[in-house]
Amino acid sequence: MTSIDTRGTQPIDAVQLPDETDSLLVGPNSDVDPTVSVVMPTMNEEEGVAECIGLVKAAVRKSGYRTEVVISDDSTDHTPDIAREEGAVVVKPDEAGYGYAYRYAFERCRGEYIIIGDADTTYDFEQFPELLEQVVEGDADMVMGSRLEGEIKDGAMPALHEHIGNPMLTKFLNAFYGAGVSDAHSGFRAFHVDMLEELDLETTGMEFASEMIMDAGARDLTIEEIPITYHEREGEATLESFRDGWRHVRFMLLNAPNYLFSLPGAILGICGLALLLSSVSGVSLGGVTFGSASAIAGSLLFLVGYQAANMGVFATLASDPIQRPNDVVTKTVIERMNLERMSTVGLVVFTAGALYITGALIQWATGAFPMFSGSTGTILGLTAMGIGALTVFNAFFMSAIDDSI
Repeated sequence: MTSIDTRGTQPIDAVQLPDETDSLLVGPNSDVDPTVSVVMPTMNEEEGVAECIGLVKAAVRKSGYRTEVVISDDSTDHTPDIAREEGAVVVKPDEAGYGYAYRYAFERCRGEYIIIGDADTTYDFEQFPELLEQVVEGDADMVMGSRLEGEIKDGAMPALHEHIGNPMLTKFLNAFYGAGVSDAHSGFRAFHVDMLEELDLETTGMEFASEMIMDAGARDLTIEEIPITYHEREGEATLESFRDGWRHVRFMLLNAPNYLFSLPGAILGICGLALLLSSVSGVSLGGVTFGSASAIAGSLLFLVGYQAANMGVFATLASDPIQRPNDVVTKTVIERMNLERMSTVGLVVFTAGALYITGALIQWATGAFPMFSGSTGTILGLTAMGIGALTVFNAFFMSAIDDSI
């Protein structure tokens, strides 16, 4: 059987395997490199792996793409044996984890283009040439199959995932990383192998699906989608809704310290400072005057906000997050401040607050301040001492994280 790849590859029967069915796939011992590598991570998928590979073969018959199927396997059943019988390349990762299975397989792929998807019959691999089209034409760095924009068969996805989980996680990811996708956790994707060199993929677990989109979005790579049909899976599901969902949320937050720390810190700090200064200046709003209780509340908000914003700096230095904060304060601290400068600023602010408090103590001791604890000015002075001390400690902590500071 000879089928010419209309995209410029060699005839797919260039690989001589035992029979016509197997010749549709490039085998593990072939000297001919495939154009496409279809990667499937498997863990006890003996009920569905043969069907998935069969769908790949059907796509090859129609498209002519010279293709290998790489099964990254961590099974205790007959999955790898079935995959080999179907002409797939089976690799065994030396560590556990969904993300690690993919990363291990990527290093062993020989194709110019990579298709990924689960081997549980939920994705129709016969659609992979359609998924690949925009990547081949150079219109996209990655193309994803959108289940939420396509069709979800009855029983294929729990209602909780379809209507709450996936849409919510997608909105989070789009807001934080600018991916602009409708179904961020679809596992059916196509991309050129060179894209892996641009991304910094490190995760080993289920959050790998998010990491790929987060990193691509943060680097302004072009991500397109096509609607796909999502089918009911064969075999037992391994996904745990709440645990795996929380892992995705946690990973997204930790890699966007501007949303987790910097922005909330700025909001709390501004609100707290405004409340504190309003209390000190005696400003009234609607006939209500801010007193010492408001000053205390403002002080607490300002201190919490200040420290939260500093944690954004710490997280950026310590973890090199996917979405680095680009606000003026964080960039200035990282790029221009060092231990000596920050410590000096902290000491100046602390000293100013301490001098005010010392003067207030002297006046209080001589009877000038009969209600020392209710003075809003005193609260402002104590707040300055707290900010100054925090700045000094934060300077040393940042220097411990990054010795260039």
